[in-house]
Amino acid sequence: MQRDILAGITVLSSKEQCISSAKLMPVSDLPRSIFHMFERNVGKKVRVIMDSNYGFEGVLEAITQEPAGIWLSEVDAIVLRSTLVQPIPQVASREESGDIYLPLSAVQRVEILQQTQNRSR
Repeated sequence: MQRDILAGITVLSSKEQCISSAKLMPVSDLPRSIFHMFERNVGKKVRVIMDSNYGFEGVLEAITQEPAGIWLSEVDAIVLRSTLVQPIPQVASREESGDIYLPLSAVQRVEILQQTQNRSR
């Protein structure tokens, strides 16, 4: 399954950057605030959505500007599913994947995951 997920990544030309699923920008036009947001969240767990059906969860380790991309460690490849009853995609399955580099040109969305705290009484 991991090979299927990794083979499904479509990388755009190096001069284009996918900010959202509907808008493309040249890499030179990337706002610096995107890299600042990533830098503030280094070491945190993130979910990177590559397509409407799959993505990756892992710890954000590093950010590169040329080429624009992010390094994740402790990665799980995830499959997302949505239904008419539950239109927000939910994680349907996971597979351990190791460390991975993701070019920002292939990323649709990045979510910073909140760490849950155990409450003891």
